[in-house]
Amino acid sequence: MDRPELVELLSPEGLRLLDSLPPWTPSLDAVKAVSDLRRLGHSPALVSAVLTQSRLRAKARAKFGEFADRMLFTEAGLEQATRLSVAAIHAGRFDAAGVRHVADLGCGIGGDALAFAAVDLDVTAADIDDTTAVIASFNLAPWSGARALNAAAEDVDLAGIDGVWLDPARRTTTGGRTTRLANAADYSPSLDFGFALASDRAVGMKLGPGTDRDVIPDEAEAQWVSVDGDVVELALWFGPLARPGVKRAALVIARGAAHELTNDADSADEPVGDLGDYLYEPDGAVIRSRLIGDLARRLDARMLSDGIAYLTADAGAETPFATRFRILEHLPTDEKKLRVALRERGIGVLEIKKRGIDVDPAQLRKRLQLRGESSATIVMTRQAGRHVTLLVERV
Repeated sequence: MDRPELVELLSPEGLRLLDSLPPWTPSLDAVKAVSDLRRLGHSPALVSAVLTQSRLRAKARAKFGEFADRMLFTEAGLEQATRLSVAAIHAGRFDAAGVRHVADLGCGIGGDALAFAAVDLDVTAADIDDTTAVIASFNLAPWSGARALNAAAEDVDLAGIDGVWLDPARRTTTGGRTTRLANAADYSPSLDFGFALASDRAVGMKLGPGTDRDVIPDEAEAQWVSVDGDVVELALWFGPLARPGVKRAALVIARGAAHELTNDADSADEPVGDLGDYLYEPDGAVIRSRLIGDLARRLDARMLSDGIAYLTADAGAETPFATRFRILEHLPTDEKKLRVALRERGIGVLEIKKRGIDVDPAQLRKRLQLRGESSATIVMTRQAGRHVTLLVERV
């Protein structure tokens, strides 16, 4: 591994120095911090490494909580890592299925592997990138039943391993620039490799939430996961990890609580109906799993327009699967008239939500030349195919 700064970081001196640093804050004077550490006799490579890790640890707390303060990261590894709350759910699947040894192939910095180890599963983690494998090895060191290898997924010996978790690389780096792979056939390892493993093992696979649904095998359970409104992954579950009778699932994690919609197939939408007193914007996991119809029936709601993911109902009901708005009034769809209407109401801060309408909210907000002390939310969409602009409030 040709990374002298990482070698220095992993030395006793480097780790002691990293742990001695005060917490990283946005207001930290990085130039002064570098100068102070260099004055103490630390090498430029070590100073750069420990300050980078301090910054990444602070950023990682959003995903890993207090565990971040004893972990190491890479920029790309942190960005792509599974957050702890979701990794714990992955680990629970394997544990409940009776799996005792999991191979985490394409482990990155080891986020999922940490969760597997934390529920007392043996873990063999592997990553093809040598630096990333070293980082994962450090992060897994506290668990005696976990190890990390620098190896391609296809080269890991799976003898005696009864469960596999795959996180295929969905990005490529060329000339220092990282780009997302648009074609699932280009993932590494390939999806076919993962699907083949599922013939005789418990297999779970993490994919991007926007993955083409055509690649999902009929035998897999497909589960879209959102955290606090952000759809973070599509998980495919095979064999004993897949639940009987479940082919589509939307797992919504919000404010620390998890809620789920499931079905044995995509659900049929409810018919389009009249605009009620309430508007619902389904969570992205519900939309991607195509369970909007199930949600509508739970809420006694109907579609606002064909092909648009808004629901409307006459009565309001609490649900973790959608954001609920009370409809206050119709506003003009004509831009000039809309500007006048907003000024008459003294609206100076405006949230613009839209579906099925070709408009750039940021540009429209500038053109509306808002003035006033009040704030508001408008929804620009279609009702039974016609453009509408609705003044709403969250409830």
